[in-house]
Amino acid sequence: MNAPLQAAETGRWTHRFASLGPDFYTELPGTGLPDPHWVATSPDCAALLGWPADWWTRPEMLQAFSGNAPLPGMKPLATVYSGHQFGVWAGQLGDGRALLLGGVDGPNGHFELQLKGAGLTPYSRRGDGRAVLRSSIREFLCSEAMAALGIPTTRALAITGSTTLKVQRERVETGAVVTRVAPSFLRFGHFEHFTHHGMEARTRELFDFFVRHHAPACADAPNPVTAALAQVAAQTAELVAQWQAVGFMHGVMNTDNMSMLGLTIDYGPFGFMDGFDPGHICNHSDHQGRYAFARQPQVAFWNLHALAQALLPLMPGVETDAEAAGDALIESLEIYRERFGTALLGAMRAKLGLSADVDERGEDGPLIDDWLRLLAAHRTDYTIAHRRLSGFDPAQPVEAAANAALRDLFLDRAAFDAWAARYAARLKIEPADALATRAGRMDAVNPAVVLRNHLAETAIQRAEAGDFDEVRRLLAVLRRPFDAPAQASDADFPPDWAQTLEVSCSS
Repeated sequence: MNAPLQAAETGRWTHRFASLGPDFYTELPGTGLPDPHWVATSPDCAALLGWPADWWTRPEMLQAFSGNAPLPGMKPLATVYSGHQFGVWAGQLGDGRALLLGGVDGPNGHFELQLKGAGLTPYSRRGDGRAVLRSSIREFLCSEAMAALGIPTTRALAITGSTTLKVQRERVETGAVVTRVAPSFLRFGHFEHFTHHGMEARTRELFDFFVRHHAPACADAPNPVTAALAQVAAQTAELVAQWQAVGFMHGVMNTDNMSMLGLTIDYGPFGFMDGFDPGHICNHSDHQGRYAFARQPQVAFWNLHALAQALLPLMPGVETDAEAAGDALIESLEIYRERFGTALLGAMRAKLGLSADVDERGEDGPLIDDWLRLLAAHRTDYTIAHRRLSGFDPAQPVEAAANAALRDLFLDRAAFDAWAARYAARLKIEPADALATRAGRMDAVNPAVVLRNHLAETAIQRAEAGDFDEVRRLLAVLRRPFDAPAQASDADFPPDWAQTLEVSCSS
């Protein structure tokens, strides 16, 4: 094994979070998987850490990342946090089935590694501390798929499984462990926990930790608290804009599932849009539709307000004028509205192949809005429609054979033709060089393949039967989402049986 991996195993493990002290976590060994085996590993995530592609071939790695025998320097611990779940204060939560192992420094910076599914912790509440193979495959594949799409996310290094560990969910399933990777797993809920329990000194300690490691520029700002909150708000806005642009639904945007680094975190009942429906609810546990697709931007803003409330005790002058301190925090969140609108418009322009500097009269926004309304009215497949849009020829009549692949997606031909005429007129004012490269630029931002539920389900069913080849094949496809796949069905419409699939908070 080469030197970088050996160093990471022995001398380069650190544990930043452990420096905060026992009020922030509980140190415990966890409970690993009996008779573990590899399900899949991510070469891209390994490369991010600076590890060789064959790191997993060493026997100690299987034991370490199944939760059985930590490597030298690892210090497994579960962190405590609280949060709002479905808009209601839920009290103390914490890592109920996750163990933070520590971090490694590599060529791309510092990354923490966390095991999900390695047994009970003090924060498991009524849970069993385990993860099942089904949900582990979904998280593993989607973490790496989102990274390949260019969307900020926690990563997934590996899945290990066990045929002898049985876990009860809606049915009896086999257990698994996912190794997550991120610069930090800090959540809004970490700050909410200490403020809600009156532990303001600990809130300050955690804030200073966050600024030191993840927002150093804020330390020298006139008000580090508002500066840091504005940074989190801006990163969150850009993240959610990318979700909306690609048709991704998180499914459970509780404050404890919101990353302080603007990462997609905690993959559970997620989904990618098939037929476009702004009101679609991907989480069948979300009975009120709080986290429907179209509501995600506003929910993120609400969650930021909850974070602002948690940071209020840290504001200068809060003892003498709490209202003014609160107003200053809320004002720092306004960057969210600005950044989200700008980021989403930019992403949608790119998806439609439009150059921003040509839109002198501000007509791109209405054109994009009407495109989305057209998709919604027809429940047109979101990914396929955008992919076919790159083949639209503005020099040909709308009804020409060259445009049939796109036009045939819409039953109401007249409605599509009217919008397409506006789109063709808009494309004709693009600079000649931009028009010549339009199709390639659009195909570089409109994926051919996303992790649709039916693709994940097929891989899961085969894995549960002991065949992991489909998980690994699908990972290879999702690593290159903008390329037309060799297996055409990966980029095709979902089969009829996919309509019966449901994902929930147990997924």
